[in-house]
Amino acid sequence: MPKGYVVARAKVTDATKWAAYAAKASEAIKQYGGTPIVRGGQMTVAEGEGRARNIVIEFADFASAKAYASSPEYAEARKLREGAGELDIVVVEGV
Repeated sequence: MPKGYVVARAKVTDATKWAAYAAKASEAIKQYGGTPIVRGGQMTVAEGEGRARNIVIEFADFASAKAYASSPEYAEARKLREGAGELDIVVVEGV
């Protein structure tokens, strides 16, 4: 069965609020069996438009990744992120 991934690109404008969001989101990630593969770090835009912070979280399957992204636990974390920046998130199936 293919793995599932949550892929996000972020622009952080309030580091304090973002840190509170990240801590709460990390709890939900663990609860849904996710493993962070990429969280920030160096990046170079090779093509198109990039954002300074990139996140990739691996899950056992697509259903688990989707469950995390739409979970009430993650919704609580998302509330903490309000006013902390911009974020694009997609849930994708691996190969």
